[in-house]
Amino acid sequence: MVGLKPSEVPPTTAVKFLGAGTAACFADLLTFPLDTAKVRLQIQGENQVARSAQYRGVLGTILTMVRTEGPRSPYKGLVAGLQRQMSFASVRIGLYDSVKQFYTPKGSDHSSITTRILAGCTTGAMAVTCAQPTDVVKIRFQASVQAGPGSNRKYSGTMDAYRTIAREEGVRGLWKGTLPNITRNAIINCAEMVTYDVIKEKLLDYHLLTDNFPCHFISAFGAGFCATVVASPVDVVKTRYMNSPPGHYRSPFDCMLKMVTQEGPTAFYKGFTPSFLRLGAWNVVMFVTYEQLKRALMKVQMLRESPF
Repeated sequence: MVGLKPSEVPPTTAVKFLGAGTAACFADLLTFPLDTAKVRLQIQGENQVARSAQYRGVLGTILTMVRTEGPRSPYKGLVAGLQRQMSFASVRIGLYDSVKQFYTPKGSDHSSITTRILAGCTTGAMAVTCAQPTDVVKIRFQASVQAGPGSNRKYSGTMDAYRTIAREEGVRGLWKGTLPNITRNAIINCAEMVTYDVIKEKLLDYHLLTDNFPCHFISAFGAGFCATVVASPVDVVKTRYMNSPPGHYRSPFDCMLKMVTQEGPTAFYKGFTPSFLRLGAWNVVMFVTYEQLKRALMKVQMLRESPF
């Protein structure tokens, strides 16, 4: 490593793992209200409480929540959301390069699109297996509609939510919707990681940009748009199924069929605008922060290993 700058030293798996989780938490802090608005728009029309809210658009949804439920309502489920990112993004993003290298044949200079897609599916599925309970609790908080700031809440806090769900629905309740969530996150992870990977690689290979902020921004924006387009239908099904009371839907497939028959195919793209705003902004913040964190962490590691 002598004579090399931090940006020239390949980051270790530990650096990527920690950097991805931290960057994802930072991105969540900035974009969480958009995610909450997306969830509310996705469940609208599913039950009488959701119908009565009459959410209209991203800003309208957030303003309605603030007016009827208090200023903290857009951040419902934030604690579970941060827990989710530390256990989820660390795996699906932090381990992506390592898994990609594992699937890449020895001697190859570049990984194929198929290899990258396979790596994205693998880390996405692994992440869901670890973090599913945090996602269930986050969605329950975001979807719960209160009559006002002083009204009764089903859960007194994040830990109470885990305990209550496990007590009322069994441990399986904490892993409710795992299959649609694995499907969703495999798709999103492929769309995000592969798109970001390919765009960044081409920008660098053709010397259009250097490995800096504009390159990371453009790559992340493209990743966010691509992920939203391909993942919205399964994301809506996942949200509906995970938020539903026991017995309301027999399976994620039953949820999908009821949505089509009762609300039409456009129901699969409910909340598309906040989904795009959320994923686009989240990807830009996350990937830009992630790239900077990797460099900073590698600099710290090099200083520790330096004999001087």
